[in-house]
Amino acid sequence: MQGTLNPELVKLAAESAQDEYADRSVYLALAHREKNPAFKKALEDIGNGEQSHYEFWKTYAPDVRVSAKRLRMYVIVFLRLILGLTFTLKLLEKHEGKLHERYRKLAEYIPPPDMARFQAMMDSEERQEDLLIGKIKENRVKYMSFIVLGLADAVVEISGIHAGSLGIYGQTRLAGLAGIIAGLAASIAMASAAYAQAKQGFEGSAKWSAIYTGVSYMFTAVLLAAPYFLTENMGGALGTSLVIGVILVAAMTYYDTVISARPFRRQFFEIAGIILAASLALFIVGTLVGQYLGIRIG
Repeated sequence: MQGTLNPELVKLAAESAQDEYADRSVYLALAHREKNPAFKKALEDIGNGEQSHYEFWKTYAPDVRVSAKRLRMYVIVFLRLILGLTFTLKLLEKHEGKLHERYRKLAEYIPPPDMARFQAMMDSEERQEDLLIGKIKENRVKYMSFIVLGLADAVVEISGIHAGSLGIYGQTRLAGLAGIIAGLAASIAMASAAYAQAKQGFEGSAKWSAIYTGVSYMFTAVLLAAPYFLTENMGGALGTSLVIGVILVAAMTYYDTVISARPFRRQFFEIAGIILAASLALFIVGTLVGQYLGIRIG
């Protein structure tokens, strides 16, 4: 059979068989470690689907040798432990999307007797992950908007406070302490606002909405203030703090965009731009206050 097939089909079928086998191994490894029965069943269903797709491509490349790609498998299992099952499946779904593009290019090379099976596989590939992801409801996803709210507000506000402190405080520790105190007060205010907001028709717990918002805000405030206790150079502390803030925003934005299937760049640059603009504006204000009013603390 192989001698009558298009060489391009044979080559890409071998690659596809490897990809499907590796994905099957990942889903079954996730299922093996899953304690929630519903989640376990969903992962096993996806893994079984990948097995049938592997067998389809193997018919065109019977001599191909496949492996589970254990390093990739362990990395994905680790991501599931740290970032949750929904994020992990969405990340895998992005990989599946690239495979689908390859499969569409191969459609013209599929022998007519196999076309119905190929089309059924494509339909299955494009539907099964979305259907099964819909069965998985994790609290960390439900409350993600509150975590993002706390983190984003903290980065903008605390970075601004630190930038404004350059012209007023003579010691970095005082600027750092000001950020932590402001962060504590703001985290309580944000938590209260999140509680009230969650009471207005939110499906989850208002208490946990407040906790996620307040804790994420305070955690971010402490991280941003840390450089001010590690150096006496105010400019260096501010620069390091801003870098930490941008990294936090990038990480949370990436998590959120993977979950929500939104574009990363626009969302990230919008928030990063607000952080830098607010910091610059408050730096100018703090410098003017310090110079023209003669205010200098520490």
